[in-house]
Amino acid sequence: MTGEHPVEIDTTRPHPARMYDWYLGGKDNYPVDEAMGRQMLALEPRVPVMARVNRAFMQRATRWLAGQGVRQFLDIGTGIPTEPNLHQIAQRVAPDARVVYCDNDPIVLAHAAALLRGTEEGVTDYLQADVREPDLILEGARKVLDFDRPIALSLIALLHFVPDEDGAHELVARLVDALPSGSHLVISHATADFTPEESEEATAKLKGAGVTLALRSREEFTRFFDGLDLVDPGVGVPHLWHPELGDPVPGQDDGVIPGYGAVAHKP
Repeated sequence: MTGEHPVEIDTTRPHPARMYDWYLGGKDNYPVDEAMGRQMLALEPRVPVMARVNRAFMQRATRWLAGQGVRQFLDIGTGIPTEPNLHQIAQRVAPDARVVYCDNDPIVLAHAAALLRGTEEGVTDYLQADVREPDLILEGARKVLDFDRPIALSLIALLHFVPDEDGAHELVARLVDALPSGSHLVISHATADFTPEESEEATAKLKGAGVTLALRSREEFTRFFDGLDLVDPGVGVPHLWHPELGDPVPGQDDGVIPGYGAVAHKP
């Protein structure tokens, strides 16, 4: 593993990766994460469905990319391991696929061994870093990935925790600029477009707990792909992106999924 920071787990404030784990029924979270998760459920009971929809979108996008010949993946904001992980999806299609995971939560580092069990032909590595540290991420990724060959950059359910004050669009542009022609960008992102009142209350509750939530509009989301060619069907709710490539998530059609997902190609 590269770029390790000292492991210091803060259990006094909720963390998005651990809340996500709780939504998915995992055990790697703390009472503070569950407490905030329950507050979110009170506002929007379908949050666990949304979490599973995001995972399913990642799996379908990865399966599609591997089927298109992509053999290198950089996944930032990995989260606590939940099978099947990205490398398992990619290496089932292409056993020689190389994957670099990156997350800023030390609890993910504690479980990184689960992310490193790949095929003998492929390579998986874990980098502890924050998306706000693009140069550190790129430096670590270059130790595993060949930046002369196409790379798929995956940012699943991450950027809505990066406010505009932190330069979210600029950070993505910095990462994409470093990728060679033929690479891809994969993003899913929560939005307030469909549920403005609930989203406003959720944003306020999370802010009170020290978690920033930046829910972007369709237009703001699409800006992340400036200069890239969107893959059909373009920008839309995540579960409608190539649904034929995976199984539907139970409950995904029972109401609105307040988010967007898209994949784009770098010319």
